[in-house]
Amino acid sequence: MIEDDIALAQRLADAAGEVIRPFFRAAYSSESKADASPVTEADRAAETAIRSILEAERPDEGIIGEEYGVTREGAPRRWVIDPIDGTRSFMTGRPIFGTLIALLEDETPIIGIIDQPISRERWVGARGRQTLFNDRPIRTRGCTAIAEAHLGTTSPYLFDAATRSSFEIVAAAAANLVLGGDCYSYGLLAMGQLDLVIESGLKLHDFAALVPVVEGAGGRMCDWEGNSLGAGSDGRVIAAGCADLVPAVLDLLG
Repeated sequence: MIEDDIALAQRLADAAGEVIRPFFRAAYSSESKADASPVTEADRAAETAIRSILEAERPDEGIIGEEYGVTREGAPRRWVIDPIDGTRSFMTGRPIFGTLIALLEDETPIIGIIDQPISRERWVGARGRQTLFNDRPIRTRGCTAIAEAHLGTTSPYLFDAATRSSFEIVAAAAANLVLGGDCYSYGLLAMGQLDLVIESGLKLHDFAALVPVVEGAGGRMCDWEGNSLGAGSDGRVIAAGCADLVPAVLDLLG
């Protein structure tokens, strides 16, 4: 069954990519949502393409999408979609956004895809399997010391005052800090280019797909209390290339 799920997830990413590519660095409509985050014609068209496949092939399974909400909320298996994670990067012509597709089973992510449709880079993670990058197995770097760690976050301005203060303590202890990237940073962590990513305020569609990718490459994802991530998580996220980093990060975050 999981092979069928992975194949379907890949086809969903293919369909989204076909929709997104013609919009990149081209003309399209956009607007601001209620939370002031941007949404474009490409976001909505890509999610529509994904949903049309799921409705045809998995009519009993739920869907949680960033743009069009929840369908069949009580289903035990639910697909979680972020058609363009990193819309600001997409809008400014930077190919470091991604399409995120996850499958939840009993509230836990069991399959995750990060797809960069412009550079055609794809990370595929699944529970109990090694993560693949463009069909090649990958591993995290295995850094065990914060002082040697490459730390990433999308933007410190996305933290509130309390979480930003805590994050800055970790940033000061790390070897260096890299800003920007959204989901792309987690793909880089899975292939050993980054060692830590710390963020706050994420929604389920922002992180569900990342968990199988990072953990299938040998990393660890958890919240700021050290708990595994799932549908009920509060959006404060740690991704570590090596699980041995997590206790020290939790201590610094307070």
